Amino acid sequence: MSPRVLTSVVGGAAMPGTEERPDVNPSDVRDVVALASVGDAGTAQTALDAAAAAFPAWSRTTPWERSSILDRAGSEVLARADELGDLLAREEGKTFPEARGEVVRAGQILKYFAGTVLQPHGLALDSVRPGIEVTVTREPVGVVSVITPWNFPIAIPAWKIAPALAFGNTVVFKPADLVPASAWELVDILNRAGLPAGVLNLVLGRGSVVGPVLTSSPAVDAITFTGSVSTGRGILMETAATGAKVQLELGGKNPLVITGQADLNLAVECAIQGGFGSTGQRCTASSVLVVTEAVHDSFVEAMIRRMGSWRVGDARVEGIDMGPVVDPGQLAQDEDYLGIARAEGAEIIGGHRLEDVGEGHFLAPALAVGTSIDHRINKEEVFGPVMSVVRVADYEEALAAANASTMNLSAGIVTRDLAEAAHFRRHSRAGMVMVNLPTAGVDFHVPFGGRGESSHGPREQGTAAVEFFTTSKTAYTAPGTP
Repeated sequence: MSPRVLTSVVGGAAMPGTEERPDVNPSDVRDVVALASVGDAGTAQTALDAAAAAFPAWSRTTPWERSSILDRAGSEVLARADELGDLLAREEGKTFPEARGEVVRAGQILKYFAGTVLQPHGLALDSVRPGIEVTVTREPVGVVSVITPWNFPIAIPAWKIAPALAFGNTVVFKPADLVPASAWELVDILNRAGLPAGVLNLVLGRGSVVGPVLTSSPAVDAITFTGSVSTGRGILMETAATGAKVQLELGGKNPLVITGQADLNLAVECAIQGGFGSTGQRCTASSVLVVTEAVHDSFVEAMIRRMGSWRVGDARVEGIDMGPVVDPGQLAQDEDYLGIARAEGAEIIGGHRLEDVGEGHFLAPALAVGTSIDHRINKEEVFGPVMSVVRVADYEEALAAANASTMNLSAGIVTRDLAEAAHFRRHSRAGMVMVNLPTAGVDFHVPFGGRGESSHGPREQGTAAVEFFTTSKTAYTAPGTP
């Protein structure tokens, strides 16, 4: 049977492109999940026009109308968790349990914002001048460009699109080229849940072609982007001319500190799950293991033993711990960084291609031992199943090493010492801190974001979302106004 053809969805209708690109299963490159009919700059501009035309009516809908649509969409996502999880695992390469968990999270996000939009978000105040009333209200920003990465192909779109719609904005959504099928399903579910035509538009196309339209057009009022630091900087420069609001979630180089007071079994599991879960392809993945002298050798030995039992294979096969790397380019990048670490003097455990587990992009999990915090492997984001170990003398040196990153998204510590835990929570420079937990793994109802080069603009998710997807209006009313 021929793979289905996915098109852009603009103004509520399918909009075929000029070229069809295969959506390939990274676990089995012979398997084509779908064909994406990719659009061009004209497609993106037509989508922006549709969103602008739909905005006046959509922005005046009641919170209850918007809430009901999001709730219906969330219910369908949750009801189809197995089906959509299988599609996600096939398309992106996460193991099925991880993929299903991501789908469930997307459904929960839709339902969360269905409830959030019904909560009060304004203020009524007395003026400092007698008799004057002051109100502060929240209004939608306008047309929002949503640009998302391939590593969370349904959850990240959901946590951007849901609040945008909840607060009365219209959306043009451009997913990553590698994962069109998950994106198409999410848009289809939301549109069938009752969105008017043009409120949510899907643009399939190369970022280099459609991206500049979605980030530099005067029709765009806000841009929310998750991706690389370099692309994010480019977007920020482009918006200087248009004045659009910008929210950027970029790289992460996340340390996990293991102190002499750590439970080593817990430390190993936190590192393994945080660094190799989702094939290490998470911006919150543990990538630098900062280990104090007292437990360094024991920890490394335990890590090597645990890595030996880590099962790599087809993402949809039961019992697999880690699926493939997403595509040949990412696989080559992972191997390049392992070569760099080796050249800098590290010993590499694992990190070899696995040829006997299937026709996919399979890489054994890798641990680079004997690295220094100033090595490239500890400064630059690899985005694969690659962790490095830095030996330090004590907790104070560990904290300094953990704070050395310029991409301060998530940081963790494993310790049984309450004083160490409290001190690390206070003095870590990361946007999110984990104590006795993997650095990856966050809740949907609280703010998400980092510091330094990791993030720019208001936080994502939870109560923080209202800051980006609305603008405040302060109104003064004189006494006696009818």
